Amino acid sequence: MPWLVLVLAGLFEIGWAIGLKYTDGFTKPWPTVATVASMIVSLGLLGMAMKSLPVGTAYAVWVGVGAVGTAILGIVLLGEPANAGRMVSLGLIVAGIIGLKLATP
Repeated sequence: MPWLVLVLAGLFEIGWAIGLKYTDGFTKPWPTVATVASMIVSLGLLGMAMKSLPVGTAYAVWVGVGAVGTAILGIVLLGEPANAGRMVSLGLIVAGIIGLKLATP
């Protein structure tokens, strides 16, 4: 269950990272409210997951899920480049997340 909570925390991290783009420097009220709410939920879920998981593993997976998801949505929603170097690098992050999962009791 802590792994599911951790992945959910990472999904909310993606939400707030992408949300930052839509706040326009925190000048747009509704995107700002949604972004801040996503930040709070993400950190709350991360804290819950850390009750059972090692801090280094939990934090690295949280950041990894957020980084990969944000990069993919940047490509899909914002037209960022999807070149081979970026895709291989994202694959390496995913491999690291899987490795941490397999190496954590």
